[in-house]
Amino acid sequence: MLSLAGIGYFGRLYYQFAQSRINLLKQDLALANQQAQQWRNSNRELIAGLAAQIQKQFDSWQLTPAEAEVGMLMLKGLSHADIAHVRNASERTIRDQARAIYRKSGLAGRTELSAFFLEDLLLPQQE
Repeated sequence: MLSLAGIGYFGRLYYQFAQSRINLLKQDLALANQQAQQWRNSNRELIAGLAAQIQKQFDSWQLTPAEAEVGMLMLKGLSHADIAHVRNASERTIRDQARAIYRKSGLAGRTELSAFFLEDLLLPQQE
């Protein structure tokens, strides 16, 4: 009987610990979301300009509207499965469109696609 009480006591302690950890994670997430929104608000013009330049590059590669949308979603970090879900398409279609993007752009894959747009934005570190 005493061992059951001990198990119950430690179970309750563990539950309280887990709940406090969940609450801390929720607070961290809320803070991160708030900071991200502040960053987006303060950089709205830069973001719009970057999106326009990316679209201009997609146009120069002669991407179809569907390929350009897939390219934007890939740059945002979505997986092929996620893009398929968002676009209500099959994963195979998304993979085919991604391959068309790589072929038309002359890039080897998703990493090179991201690097194409990010490389010049990242300033060298000052030492």
